[in-house]
Amino acid sequence: MQTKSRRNLIINTTQMVVWVAVFLIPAIITGVTTRSVSQAWTVFLASSAILLPFFVLYGLNYYYLIPQFLHGGRAKWFYIVNIVLLLAWNSYKLIPRGDMEMPQEVIDQFGENSLWALYIGGVFILLFMQIIVILLAVGIRNVMRTNDTMIQVQEERRKSAEAELTWLKHQLNPHFLFNTLNNISSLTQIDPDKAQESIGQLSDLLRYALYDSETDKVALAAEMEFMSNYVDLMALRCNELTTVTKDFQVPQASVEVAPLLFISLVENAFKHGVNARYPSFVSVGMSYADGVITFRCANSLFEKQGSDHIGSGIGLENMKRRLELLYPGKYTYEQKAEGDTYTVTVTLIVC
Repeated sequence: MQTKSRRNLIINTTQMVVWVAVFLIPAIITGVTTRSVSQAWTVFLASSAILLPFFVLYGLNYYYLIPQFLHGGRAKWFYIVNIVLLLAWNSYKLIPRGDMEMPQEVIDQFGENSLWALYIGGVFILLFMQIIVILLAVGIRNVMRTNDTMIQVQEERRKSAEAELTWLKHQLNPHFLFNTLNNISSLTQIDPDKAQESIGQLSDLLRYALYDSETDKVALAAEMEFMSNYVDLMALRCNELTTVTKDFQVPQASVEVAPLLFISLVENAFKHGVNARYPSFVSVGMSYADGVITFRCANSLFEKQGSDHIGSGIGLENMKRRLELLYPGKYTYEQKAEGDTYTVTVTLIVC
């Protein structure tokens, strides 16, 4: 709203400056060329008498007739009022008056019919110029209205995107908690001491997921620490046949990223890439260089049946949607299966 008000102030001020310049320029030119204040004043009065109707016509249309009638759903009244104004003003000039009598010498030289033809032609030229002034006011108002509409649409899109992001994040946190608590529950039956240690680790993760991640952006170093701890918790349910590796290269620079973007990829890697009966592996890494964050997750590839396949799931769809909303045109998402390895790579341009 402040931007709109400031823009309107600039436009209105510019219009007034232009009109003042139009009124003053003839007198200024006369004063400079003749060096006579009286002649400049005479020219000012004469030019003002000619320009004043145009100024009134422009102001009446710009400030009242266009916003109230043309843009207010009563366009016919805009045309009716302007037609009445133009007819009344210009018809008045065509009515014979005593002060309109021309000197006999001029009539004898040019002829009465020729003089009246020139006079009527001049009236029509003024009418044409008045219509141009009205169209100028309409054009400026339409440009402002179009700009206002674009600003409103952009604001509505921004609010809609923010609401959708909030909804996606609220979906993500319960999904994340459900999977993590399942891991801890499984561990209590295998190694209670390790489970107790993991509960403390989970407490830190919950603090991050429920509070620190409520902001739009978090420090990349904090996100990497969270991801590293999360991989450790996910690895708790794996047996000795599974190898879990991680490589989080914490940057020295101060870099921010949207929180909890890649949780779904890690969950998918453990869900689809680990088999308790066969040798399996999960490898997760994240790095930053030259304004680009790179996340890579690789895991064993096992054939799945039905709808249980890699690259599906609510969490993954939410992640893709968040990427599109938060980093439009600034991210890449690549997934590929080669031999017995499935790899997902995501890059984000953050600066």
